Amino acid sequence: MTEPDPNDPVAVALELERLRGTLEAGFARVDGSLALLVQRSDQTDKQLADHEARLDELERARWPLASIAAVTASAGVLVALWELAVR
Repeated sequence: MTEPDPNDPVAVALELERLRGTLEAGFARVDGSLALLVQRSDQTDKQLADHEARLDELERARWPLASIAAVTASAGVLVALWELAVR
C-alpha cells in the first residue's frame, strides 16, 4: 500500500476532517466535565447556604443563654449580700 501524497488536496481535506472530528469529540468530553463541575459547584453553594442559615439560627437561639446566666449570677450575688446584711 502506498502512502498518499501529502500535497494532494483530497488527502489534506480528509486529514483535516479526521482532525475536526477528534477535536469535536474532545470538546464534547471537556464540555461534559465542565457541566459536571458546575453542577457540583451549585450543590456546594446550596449546602453552604444551608449551613450558614442553620448556624445563624443556632447563634440566634444561643444569645439568651448568656443573658440568663448574667441575670442568675447577679441574683445570686444580691441574695448573698442580703444574707450577709441580715446577719
